[in-house]
Amino acid sequence: MESLVDIRNLSAGYGQNIVLQEVNLLIHSNDFIGVIGPNGGGKTTLLKAILGLIPPLAGEIIFADSMTAGNIHRIGYLPQINNIDRKFPVTVFDVVRSGLMSRKRLIGRYSAEDNERSNLLMDEMGIFSIRDKAIGELSGGQIQRALLCRALVNNPRLLILDEPNTYVDNRFERELYEKLKVLNEKLAILLVSHDLGTISTYVKSYACVNSSLHYHSGNAVTPELLKSYECPIQIISHGDIPHTVLHNHNH
Repeated sequence: MESLVDIRNLSAGYGQNIVLQEVNLLIHSNDFIGVIGPNGGGKTTLLKAILGLIPPLAGEIIFADSMTAGNIHRIGYLPQINNIDRKFPVTVFDVVRSGLMSRKRLIGRYSAEDNERSNLLMDEMGIFSIRDKAIGELSGGQIQRALLCRALVNNPRLLILDEPNTYVDNRFERELYEKLKVLNEKLAILLVSHDLGTISTYVKSYACVNSSLHYHSGNAVTPELLKSYECPIQIISHGDIPHTVLHNHNH
């Protein structure tokens, strides 16, 4: 089991605002980690630090040699849909191939191989027939499919997803998680979600982020796991008799 990313004593934030302190996390090649925690606890800041969008204020993030191609880290990223500008005049095909842009700065135009891989991914996701449609014409589920293709087109070793079930229909949500389960056989996954009831079926472990980070091996949702949030967490369980379990707390 290869170590891909080693986060050591990371502190991160924005200017004088320190959001994360003394974070340690080791991501292995077959990990499927659910990143959970309260709003404002630092989940997005952690993702930005791993993606290189913000520099560490202290500590370091070490990537394995196999995670690097040239000066580019082999990370695929699926952002929240509400961060996508649907008015931008770009087609589905363009969106998918944009996942190769960082590499294209080095080698120029898209190759026939690039186009073939993009088309293959779109076909696997069921969106090849709408490849020439503008992104603004798509449903939430179709946009998520396009963004997932973009995240995978450059053969990442680590896939990061930020609230992927936002604004998608229930049918695609299930398809997405089943697809991630298959992808996890060949790449590591870091998944940010508030939906513990759903992701507990798929993830292998949890990283609870609330200023610091607490790692929990295994995917069982235990009282200790919930307590690490330092606030009550609602769990919706899916089954023959849908029900909600709410942790006891004082007002």
